[in-house]
Amino acid sequence: MLSEYLDRELNAETCQEIEAHLADCPPCIDFLNSLKRTIGLCKGCKPDGPPPPLTSETRDKMLAAYQAYLAGNERK
Repeated sequence: MLSEYLDRELNAETCQEIEAHLADCPPCIDFLNSLKRTIGLCKGCKPDGPPPPLTSETRDKMLAAYQAYLAGNERK
């Protein structure tokens, strides 16, 4: 829930619980700082433009893979 915490999407009680945990958990503090850096790097990236359209062959392969994935999950 750290992403939601950073985005201020959590209620006050949950934020307090996270802050209490962070006060005594160096690994989580490290992870939170890493997440903040990652978000900053992503915000600094500027795409060159939209990607080129998929070829029909690539689209068909992706659709087949997705359908296989869905079929595999239905069995579980």
